[in-house]
Amino acid sequence: MHEQSATGPHHTTTTERGSFALARCTCGWTGPARRSRDRARADAEEHLTTTKTAAAGETRAARP
Repeated sequence: MHEQSATGPHHTTTTERGSFALARCTCGWTGPARRSRDRARADAEEHLTTTKTAAAGETRAARP
């Protein structure tokens, strides 16, 4: 998998490792291992929301 910068587009997936599910993003972020697939998907959604909010804040901060 190729690496993208933290400011590039974010695409999340969930994967399973044994009895655990975890979320991953193309930016390199990995969520904690969860026994609940739903919770792993929620982690991925939270990551996307957080990165969009952070990107919006950086854009606003860059304006004079």
